[in-house]
Amino acid sequence: MDTTQPDRVHGPHLRLALILGAAACLATLAVFPYVAALMPQKLAAIPVPLWIVVTAQTLQSGVLCWLIGWLGLTAGARYGLDAPWLRAMVYRLPRPQRATSWWLAALTGVVAGVVIVAIDTRMLTTGHAAATPQIWRGALASFYGGSAEEIIFRLGVMSVMVWLLAAWRGHHVRAWMFVTGAVMAALLFGAGHLPAAIAAGLPLDAMGITRILALNGIVGVACGLLYWRRGLEHAMVAHFCADLVLHVAAPALT
Repeated sequence: MDTTQPDRVHGPHLRLALILGAAACLATLAVFPYVAALMPQKLAAIPVPLWIVVTAQTLQSGVLCWLIGWLGLTAGARYGLDAPWLRAMVYRLPRPQRATSWWLAALTGVVAGVVIVAIDTRMLTTGHAAATPQIWRGALASFYGGSAEEIIFRLGVMSVMVWLLAAWRGHHVRAWMFVTGAVMAALLFGAGHLPAAIAAGLPLDAMGITRILALNGIVGVACGLLYWRRGLEHAMVAHFCADLVLHVAAPALT
């Protein structure tokens, strides 16, 4: 017996995917001041001008998120995994009938960020802390997490996971498939932060790897559940608010 009643979406996804790709381009530009402060020696060692690196990375991120966004919309929209509010704006459709709880998304992100700070502070009492860039850089970097990372890991990875699980069961979708997809996407989301941790000089022993996977997994699972129940936009808001706690509020208080 199916435990969900997905809102099936039929129609084009290309224009919406292009909008998401453009948002990823802007977010990639915004994150570079944070990256430059976090790993200046790595950027200085690159044998090409910085503006070329920034341009190439920005275009690459935009194209990647456009393609992943289109794939995720194609795979997940039939099961209710969609960006309903953005879709309504882009294609001039009626606003979605599902309940909209932006405050819930923001609160979820804030709570997740506070939990991560509390756990991380305790874990780092005997570990190593990374350098903290200026607060304004952290604020700009938060847009990348709330857009590009959600497009890749929630809209892309989670949607494809749910599609594969549903296809395995004759396209009869069930709640456990969404939960499984959210957890798998969260694990990959955490693993995606390992290269940045290496570049920043963080120790990647067993404790370091566990720390990165677990802490990022908290945000990943929370955003995945919001994506399932409320849509991509709610997951974006939650991720953005979590990053504001991590990269703006926490450094300001400490």
